[in-house]
Amino acid sequence: MTITLAFDVYGTLIDTHGVVSKLQEIVGNKAKEFSCTWRDKQLEYSFRRGLMQNYENFAVCTSDALDYTCTYYKVPLAKQQKKALLDSYRTLPAFKDVEDGLARLKAAGFRIYAFSNGNADAVETLLAAAGIRDFFLGVVSVDHLKSFKPNPAVYSYFLRKSGASGSSAWLISSNPFDVIGAISAGMSAAWVRRSQEAIFDPWGIEPTITVRSLCDLNEQIGGYF
Repeated sequence: MTITLAFDVYGTLIDTHGVVSKLQEIVGNKAKEFSCTWRDKQLEYSFRRGLMQNYENFAVCTSDALDYTCTYYKVPLAKQQKKALLDSYRTLPAFKDVEDGLARLKAAGFRIYAFSNGNADAVETLLAAAGIRDFFLGVVSVDHLKSFKPNPAVYSYFLRKSGASGSSAWLISSNPFDVIGAISAGMSAAWVRRSQEAIFDPWGIEPTITVRSLCDLNEQIGGYF
């Protein structure tokens, strides 16, 4: 059986806190805290828009979350500063384990896709800038459905687009909400827990496997069958 892997992009392949160095130029020693609030609000806004069925794409959620974070920290941004921060989201770095981990999986014969809340053009640009686009058979964006993870419809959409079935498809994500969403929709899921401080939601729905690094996926998923 050929296994299809759906890789979450933001926070799993791509380090969203790669924007901290740019933030340090603007907010100084608040940069890390600012980045965390920005990311939390970005996700919150996507969840709320999905539930309300009042869709705007992920870039709009990101921009609105930045506006909120600036207000929260009382950091007024000039128009060019905001543009520079939003532009930085298009060229964020991959985590250190990503290239090696993807190379091992591709060599082992897994079918690999990027599966993201971001629109397809933004994700294509991001993966290319990080030097990892060639590992993927394609990019599947939720933008087509005008909704966001963890809506069960988006996981079904991934299966249709990739030609995979639930029994042969795995979601790979650092985001617990995404892992729980995929498992609830009938997929298997690997939680990438790079930090021991990361906490999985206590909902009684556990990851199929948990790994510390993408380099562990080949052995862990292969050994699962």
